[in-house]
Amino acid sequence: MSTDVHEQVRKHYAEAALSVTHENGCGCGCSETACCDGEATTLFGEGLYPESERSGLPENAVAASLGCGNPVAVVEMHQGETVLDLGSGGGIDVLLSARRVGPTGTVYGLDMTDEMLALAQANARKAGATNVHFLKGLMESIPLRAGSVDVVISNCVVNLSPEKSKVLSEIVRVLRAGGRIGISDIVAEDRLSAADRGNHVGCIAGALSEREYREGLTAAGLVDVEVERTHVVADAMHGAIVRARKPV
Repeated sequence: MSTDVHEQVRKHYAEAALSVTHENGCGCGCSETACCDGEATTLFGEGLYPESERSGLPENAVAASLGCGNPVAVVEMHQGETVLDLGSGGGIDVLLSARRVGPTGTVYGLDMTDEMLALAQANARKAGATNVHFLKGLMESIPLRAGSVDVVISNCVVNLSPEKSKVLSEIVRVLRAGGRIGISDIVAEDRLSAADRGNHVGCIAGALSEREYREGLTAAGLVDVEVERTHVVADAMHGAIVRARKPV
């Protein structure tokens, strides 16, 4: 089951990356009516980043933004820290994080899609970012050593995983003591059944409920867990900011 889901998601986002590279589409990872058309751009994608942040970034990094928030804006990052972006896509959050941690810091972008990794690497070269590294892999098995990361961010991809408890456990494993997370994601209201939360390649794919998110992060070993709704994306489904930290 998990292999099938990963392949569906991989194919979907590979097509999104190619649509940006070949200028055959708007780059949205969701349907054009949901993400590319008029008012809906304020719910997903580049419209969630202020112009001051988008300024100076490669055009394709901005066009390939498929997320539901701006995780870089909701978690503290300091000069010299190490940041990991899960599901880094075209690299917009990696490049923004690289500005925050400065030349003495390091930012890793993890993605399972070759086409997205190629796009992100090209965008990093265009941006002149020398403190970023893109890794191929799954967020259920992060290819970094334990306790190596100060901050984990993610933008609307945890909901795509068929094994979310593994993702949360891996986040805790790679975080240093005192490390923190800032995740933008889609969450369901607790009243919504799992069967009514979308599919694994849609905008609101397989989302956790707010309660499930809190309980999952706590069970994985994080504290000070917050799940804060930001905007409505569908009936009983919300964009949300998820924050927590690993105890010292």
